[in-house]
Amino acid sequence: MKVVASWSGGKDSCFACYKAIQEGHEVSHLLTMMSDPSKSNFHMICADVLDAQSDAIGIPIIKWTTTPSTYEQDFKKALRQLKAEGVEGVVTGDVFDVAMHEAGWLDRICKEVGLIPVRPLWHRDTAKILDEFITAGFKAVLVRVKTDLLGMDWLGREINREFFDDLCRLGTVDPCGEHGEFHTVVVDGPIFKKRIEIIESEKVRLDGYGRLVIKRFTVKPKTS
Repeated sequence: MKVVASWSGGKDSCFACYKAIQEGHEVSHLLTMMSDPSKSNFHMICADVLDAQSDAIGIPIIKWTTTPSTYEQDFKKALRQLKAEGVEGVVTGDVFDVAMHEAGWLDRICKEVGLIPVRPLWHRDTAKILDEFITAGFKAVLVRVKTDLLGMDWLGREINREFFDDLCRLGTVDPCGEHGEFHTVVVDGPIFKKRIEIIESEKVRLDGYGRLVIKRFTVKPKTS
């Protein structure tokens, strides 16, 4: 089936895209909803980093600017546009119902637009998801944290076994950050034809969150 991947730039959306490809789906586009033209919703990933992910993976990206009050309307517009181009389904990295939406929100949206929801991670154990993400060879770093749960020193950390063990020891943070405890940006993995290397970044604090602002990066060939 030809599908679009709802793309945050973070680990869950990336892993779901990977799983959908493994299941035989053709991912025609990545779709990112932007809080403004310069950065994505929630993860606050800069547009040029999202473009670099698209280039590194080899799947074109559509970035759609929206606001909290028009999010659903804009999301449906984007999906209808893609449906007109032959897309039949939408892949999401949702594990549980989407925050700030009613239960079954995605099912309702897909029914109204006429697309099939594809949710490879739906209701799976989040510790197992993170374990599989690491085992598959994906590389991601933390770009946003709730500072009352994870300190600023967690920003920029790579998602790896040490990170996994540290989260387990804490015992207060969902392994996939499903309650908004942290967000990530993926820089490499099995669906990446090239890798992203962060060269310069800055940690900033705002309204109870810490954010890693990526200032300079490069896209490099992958070594065998």
